[in-house]
Amino acid sequence: MSTNLSQSEISAVIEMALSDHMPFGVIEAEFGLKEREVKELMRDNLKPGSYRAWRKRVRTFSDRREHYK
Repeated sequence: MSTNLSQSEISAVIEMALSDHMPFGVIEAEFGLKEREVKELMRDNLKPGSYRAWRKRVRTFSDRREHYK
């Protein structure tokens, strides 16, 4: 991933991605990261179990709601 985000920006992206009310489009608009890049950043910065739980939650909710993440 070729991003030059500061540690505080990485923390902000992680916080936004963990929020159930923040779609990937908002993260892309603010930080220029596509969904794939956000997932990569999360994988690199979260513990493996936390990352898997986050991905499962995103998949589950996106299956239930049309406009989720």
